[in-house]
Amino acid sequence: MLYQLYETQRALLSPFAEFASATGKLYSHPLSPFAQAPGSQRMAAGFDLMHRLTKEYEKPAFGITSVEVENVDMAVQEQVIEAKPFCRLLRFKRYTDNAQMLERMRAQPIVLVVAPLSGHHSTLLRDTVRTLLQDHKVYITDWVDARMVPLANGEFHLADYVAYVQDFIRLLGPEVNVISVCQPTVPVLAAISLLASKGEFTPRTMTMMGGPIDARKSPTAVNNLAMNRTHEWFEQNVIYRVPQNFPGAGRRVYPGFMQHTGFVAMNPDRHANSHWDYFLDLVRGDDDSAESHRQFYDEYNAVLDMDADYYLETIRTVFQDFSLVHGNWKIKGELVRPQDITTTALLTVEGELDDISGAGQTEAAHGLCSGIPADRRQHYLVEGAGHYGIFSGRRWREMAYPEVRKFILQHQQPAQASAPAAVVKLAIAAPAVTAPAKGKKATAAS
Repeated sequence: MLYQLYETQRALLSPFAEFASATGKLYSHPLSPFAQAPGSQRMAAGFDLMHRLTKEYEKPAFGITSVEVENVDMAVQEQVIEAKPFCRLLRFKRYTDNAQMLERMRAQPIVLVVAPLSGHHSTLLRDTVRTLLQDHKVYITDWVDARMVPLANGEFHLADYVAYVQDFIRLLGPEVNVISVCQPTVPVLAAISLLASKGEFTPRTMTMMGGPIDARKSPTAVNNLAMNRTHEWFEQNVIYRVPQNFPGAGRRVYPGFMQHTGFVAMNPDRHANSHWDYFLDLVRGDDDSAESHRQFYDEYNAVLDMDADYYLETIRTVFQDFSLVHGNWKIKGELVRPQDITTTALLTVEGELDDISGAGQTEAAHGLCSGIPADRRQHYLVEGAGHYGIFSGRRWREMAYPEVRKFILQHQQPAQASAPAAVVKLAIAAPAVTAPAKGKKATAAS
C-alpha cells in the first residue's frame, strides 16, 4: 500500500513540478518582462528549487564520450556486451586511428568494475570508470531496476548475484582484474572463492573498496540498523509490491524511494544546507556552483528498487549472521572458502572517514584470504576520504587510483600458489597526479 501511496503522491506533484519549472523560466529568461521586475532572481531561484524538490529523477546516463590517453583525446563508445534479466554488462570501448597507440591499448589490463546494487544506479561510478579508462579496458555491471523486470523473469537472490559475477568473469577470461565497490565486495569475494574451490581460473587481481566484508568491525549507523532489527522486521516494514504501472508489477521489492529516504535521514542538516546554498547560488548568479549541485543531486536522487529476496538475504548473510567471516556461508550447497584463493592478488582500499563501511571492515578480507601470499596482498587507507571519496572525486583520482593502477600493473603475470604470510600495508598518502596536457583529438577507428 505504501508504494501505491508514493506513486499517487508522485503523480499529484508532477504538475506542480512542471509549473515550477515553467514559472522559474518566466522569471529568468532575458526576453521575459517578468525577468526585469524587482526580486525576479529570487522568484526564479525559488521556483527552480521547488521544481528540483518535486520532480522525478530518472536514471542518468554515463555520458562518457571521450577520454584522454597518453595526452590524446579518444572517442569512447558505450556497448552492451551481455544482457541478463537483472543486469547488463557494459563495455566502454576506446577508439583511435593511431596504430601504435592502438597496440599499446590492446596490451592494457582488462578491468571489470562490479557496481553496487544497493539503491543507486551504476552511474554513481561514472568518475571511477572515466579515470580507469586512461590505462585500462573497462567493463562494468549495470544493474536493472527491479520494478522494470517482469515477474516472468523469475526471482533474484544473492546467489544469483554471485552467479552473475562468475559468468562475467568467465566471459572476460583469466586476464581480467575485478574491482568491487562497497556492497559487492562480499558477493564478489564469494564468487571468486567458489571459482577457486572448483579449480577454475580466477582473476589476476581483486580490488575491494569500502565494503562490509566484516560488518562487526567499527559498525556504522548503516550497520547498526541492519544488526539491531530482526529479519522479520525488515520483511514486514520495508518490502512492498511494485504497482501496476510498471513492467515488474507484483514483484516484491525494497523500493528505491525508501532507500533514498534513509540516505537523506542520515545527514538531513547537510542536505538542507546544500539546497539553501543552491538557492543562494542561483540568486547570486553563480552558475558553476549551481550546476555542480544539479549534477550531484541528479545522481543522488536517482534510485532503483531491489528484489526483495536479494535484499533480505544480503541483510541476513552480511549484517546479521556474518556468514562469510564465520565460514558457514553455503551457495547452492557449496561452502564459500576464501582461503582457497591462491593466485589472485588482493588489494583492499578504505577511507579514513568512511561512515558507511567502518575502518577494518574491508581490510578483514586479508584474514579470510589466507591462501594468498604476502607479496600479493596489500591494504591502502585513503587519508581524509569519506565513503564516496575512495571511488569518486579528487582523492580517488589523486590518491586511490594511482595505487589501484600500480597494483593491477604489478600483478598481470600468472602467479603460482605459495605459502601465505602477513599482509603488506601501503603508505597512507600518495603523490597527486598531474593532469596531462591535451593533445590532438583522434578520429574513431577500432
